[in-house]
Amino acid sequence: MKKVLKIIAIVLVVVFVGIQFFRADFANPQINEADTMQTSMQLPPDVDAILTRSCGDCHSNKTIYPWYAHVAPVSWWLSNHISEGRRELNMSVWNTYSPKKKANKLKEICEQVERGDMPLPSYLWIHRDAVLKEGEAKTLCDWANAEKAKVDAGSQPSN
Repeated sequence: MKKVLKIIAIVLVVVFVGIQFFRADFANPQINEADTMQTSMQLPPDVDAILTRSCGDCHSNKTIYPWYAHVAPVSWWLSNHISEGRRELNMSVWNTYSPKKKANKLKEICEQVERGDMPLPSYLWIHRDAVLKEGEAKTLCDWANAEKAKVDAGSQPSN
């Protein structure tokens, strides 16, 4: 029995070392500042701070990767989450979105933070500073709803 456990342990170590050679891509895409949410719309300082602190790692091209992001299989999981987050909403390419998509994303921002779906609970396990503080969800919703109203008004056909 001892011999079997030793062989299993050796195999697991070899597999763990071997998977380290299959690296996830952690290069942040280039940013055109004119396309960013911060440049293309009114972002009050408090809203900007919340979005940067609680959303920026997964929803922008300014991801700051912690040390454990370079250890497989965690690296693969993080890479997938970040790709998914950027696909859903990327504040670094905000100005490339159509007015309809912007309005939808602003609505979703409010819905997600109100339900507590964002930031992801798994992200908050380690990033305690990203937890939305009392009133911050309301701050984001008030801002998102006001901006959505502006986008909706701007996309109405004129008579």
